[in-house]
Parts: sequence; structure tokens; C-alpha cells
Amino acid sequence: MSSKTITIVQAPDNDNPFVVIYKPQSLASAPLHEGEDCALTQAAELFPQIKTVHGKKEIEYGLLHRLDTETEGLLLIATTQSAYDALSQSQASGLFIKNYHAFCDQILPDYEDGFSVCPFQINTGDLPQTVRITSRFRAYGKCGAQVRPVTEQNGTWQKKKASERLYTTDITLTKGQDGIEAECTICNGYRHQVRCHLAWTGYPVQGDHIYNPSAKESDKGLAFKATSFSFPHPVTGQTVSFKA
Repeated sequence: MSSKTITIVQAPDNDNPFVVIYKPQSLASAPLHEGEDCALTQAAELFPQIKTVHGKKEIEYGLLHRLDTETEGLLLIATTQSAYDALSQSQASGLFIKNYHAFCDQILPDYEDGFSVCPFQINTGDLPQTVRITSRFRAYGKCGAQVRPVTEQNGTWQKKKASERLYTTDITLTKGQDGIEAECTICNGYRHQVRCHLAWTGYPVQGDHIYNPSAKESDKGLAFKATSFSFPHPVTGQTVSFKA
């Protein structure tokens, strides 16, 4: 068992066939191999009914979404098949709303590093400001470890390699006591979506070694947290919300 352990925010019961957990930083959301220690396997040890659910992958059971290993915050896991199916449908319909908080640096992206010119950049002097960013995504870098936004500004090759679906991030930037803060909201998410969109606007997350060129090994960690989400209850259909 890892020294990093999950916290139970909402335990499952007869009325709530799902579990909400808080995942700490440096703990993976899902296993690469059966039995590997991660947030999901820790939850399944506490609530074995999770293992009866057939999800996107056999070893992911009722996990509805992931967080990057270095991102801390809330995860949702279904504990019955009917709940998983209902929650998956809510996701597909754009009704699973997820919110994130980040502390950011101000650094313009390197356009020679696969980024196109961003039509959504925000001037610090205009803060606070809210912007809606929409793009497709393509894999980038060695073994596709990163992603890059793709819009109509990109060339034919980038468009051909991009996801078919458009992904949207609503970002509100403010000046706080500890620097520039970002509140971000998404419904349908792509890998690294929020982190990449923030970097594209010129405000990469502090401590982000993938998208922030100023990140140092001495940094405390990724200053990025999944703070809350809301979704239609899989039994009643009423919107429920959870906050870290």
C-alpha cells in the first residue's frame, strides 16, 4: 500500500450507488495492471461492490473519470452497473460538470514547440477576466506524452491528427495574494485539457513540468486541484454537488 491514501467524501449506500473520494497528489487514479496500488484499488478494498461494475476498461470497474497522477482532488466511482450506465450517459450529454483551481505563472507559450497562436490570450492588466476556450487536441512529443490544441488556424496535418471532438474550458483568471489564480470548468474532458489550455493562454500551472517551462525540480508540486463537481443523481435524476 502506498503512503498516499484516499479520503472518503461520500460513501455508497442504498440511496447513493456511488462513492466520491479525494485523491492525493502523486497517487494514480487507475491501475495499469490488476492489483496495482492507486486511488481506484484503494476504494475497491473499502467497497468491494466497485469490482462488480463493468466500465471503460476491465480493471477500471466503475471509475467515471481520471485525474493526472500529480493532480489532487475529487473522483467519482459507481458501485452498481445501473449507476455507472446512468452516470456515463450524463457524461456523454455534457451534464457532468467538473471544476478545478490552479495557481499560474505568466509565460507566453513557445510557438516553435507545437503551439499555434492562441486566439484566447488574456492580458494581466485586464484581470479578473473570464474566457471560454474551445479546441480539438492532438498528441505531441515523445510517445505522445503531451497534447496540443488544434483549431482552424492549424494546418492540414495537425487537423488530421486531432481528435474529432471539440473540448471547451471556461477559465476565470484573478490576481490573488499568492499570485495569479485560475478557476476552470469543463464537462467533457480530454487528457491534460485544462493544463494545456491554461498554458496556451499564457498562464501555465505552477509546478507543471510538462507545460510550464519555468517549473523547477524544487517546486512543491503541481499547483492544480480538482475542487468540485456536479452531476445528475443516477437514481433520482436531481443534480447533486460535491466540493473538496
